[in-house]
Amino acid sequence: MKRYYLALDLKNDATLIAEYEEHHRKVWPEILQSIRSAGIQQVEIYKVNNRLFMIMETDDDFSFERKRAMDAANKRVQEWEELMWKYQQALPGSKPGEKWILMDRIFSLNP
Repeated sequence: MKRYYLALDLKNDATLIAEYEEHHRKVWPEILQSIRSAGIQQVEIYKVNNRLFMIMETDDDFSFERKRAMDAANKRVQEWEELMWKYQQALPGSKPGEKWILMDRIFSLNP
C-alpha cells in the first residue's frame, strides 16, 4: 500500500464552500467507480477554512500518470472536474492547470 498527502484551496466564499461539501456528501457513483478502478483504496478529505487536505491510500501498482489517462478518457470524470473547479482554486505557486498538489512530509514521530 502507498499513501499520498495532497492539498488544494477552495474559493474563500462560505456559500461555495457549503455547496462543495454538499457535492461530497453525494459523490456521483461513476466518480467513486473511477477512483476505485485506478487502484485507490481509501480517500479522506479534511478542511480548515478554505484549505483542503487529502489522504489517499492506494495499491502498490497505482500511478498518477495512469489515473490522469483514465480520467481524460472518462467523460463523467471530466464533467465532475469541471464542476469542482467552480469551487476550487490553485494553491499559490501552482503550475497552470494544477489542482491537488502532493505534499512533502517534513516530520514523522515513527520514521
